[in-house]
Amino acid sequence: MSALEKQISGDHYKSLKIQPIEYIHANGIPFAEGSVIKYVTRWRDKGGLADLEKAKHFLELLIELERKTAREQE
Repeated sequence: MSALEKQISGDHYKSLKIQPIEYIHANGIPFAEGSVIKYVTRWRDKGGLADLEKAKHFLELLIELERKTAREQE
């Protein structure tokens, strides 16, 4: 059995044409951005508003880190 066919804790990715991990990996998307994709993809079928809050938190982290990097490069 492929690891993509096996899901631990729930089935919220089973109905998708492509799982978030496949998309994230194929496009070389970094951790924070990948987390946003994961949480936004599953929020209706798993975590509800809590997953949207998690996605928002990762966006806030990413913005903060990018601003810090921009300041350091000035």
